[in-house]
Amino acid sequence: MDAGEIEALFTRGDGAYLCARWGRPIVPVVFGLADDTLPVVKGAIEAVVGLAGHKMDVLDTELGANLMFFFVREWDELRGVPRLAELIPDLEALLGRLEAGRANQYRAFRFEASGAIKAAFVFVRLDAELAEVPAEVLALTQAVQVILLWSDVGFDGRRALANASGRVVLRPEIGALVRACYDPVMPVVARDASHALRLVARMGLGGQP
Repeated sequence: MDAGEIEALFTRGDGAYLCARWGRPIVPVVFGLADDTLPVVKGAIEAVVGLAGHKMDVLDTELGANLMFFFVREWDELRGVPRLAELIPDLEALLGRLEAGRANQYRAFRFEASGAIKAAFVFVRLDAELAEVPAEVLALTQAVQVILLWSDVGFDGRRALANASGRVVLRPEIGALVRACYDPVMPVVARDASHALRLVARMGLGGQP
């Protein structure tokens, strides 16, 4: 990947460049899936977190869990989730927009004072389209989407996953980019597009100091 391609992945629809990574260990919890599917989602999270060189934990002392996945059949189901409105500002207005737009997924983030990711909330509506997606593919896609704060339009026309010998895997260039973003010498948050040039350099060094 060149600097222009990387810049596009972190340039938001309003033209602002913004890349952020997690600043604390990730503690996931998953709602709305059958017990036999939970290991698939958690396995995908563990794989992506391990790829990044980041950490997971069993408890966030402030939040309990800081990465929450909600899988629903209809957005209306979220109106009945206890205390969700306390976690997601203007939840009712958000659900109205998601319903009107027939959206099938949405992600919301909270941030530390430093700008690092503090918590993330992933909402997936299993409509006819997503119901046809294998659980492994859906889980890996969502895990990649929350390991960094990507552009809201960054993956329009670009796939994070690829098929390798009949198995769906993370594209090597996306994996290398995730590792570069989590390199200890890189900032936890960047708002200047020159950051993309630094990422190119880290990827070229293979993450070595």
